[in-house]
Amino acid sequence: MRILISQFRSAAARFAVSRALVVAILLGPVVGAMLAFGAVAARDATNLVTIDNFTFTPPELTVALGTTVKWVNHDDIPHLVVNKDKVFQSKALDTDDSFSYTFASAGTFDYFCALHPHMVGKVIVK
Repeated sequence: MRILISQFRSAAARFAVSRALVVAILLGPVVGAMLAFGAVAARDATNLVTIDNFTFTPPELTVALGTTVKWVNHDDIPHLVVNKDKVFQSKALDTDDSFSYTFASAGTFDYFCALHPHMVGKVIVK
């Protein structure tokens, strides 16, 4: 009987290790993907300009050379993002539409809404 109990405990211990290994193998990629998605979302949020209540937020954004900035319109009416020097220009952005531009040169890029010129913002590229 003792031999049987000893063999049972040994088998149970191997089963617990195997089960833990299977769980780790199955959950590992899921946890990794969630962490990667969170890192990408956090990175994108830092290069995001929201349009809401007739304002650009943040009104001034400093980014590194080669960064893509994304503007998203959360207002109920269209807006048009235009650089003062015509380096970039969006189409009319309806509610929840977005426009992205990758800055390939350093400098200060003042922009405004062509439909509402009192709306102004600035991207500083270093």
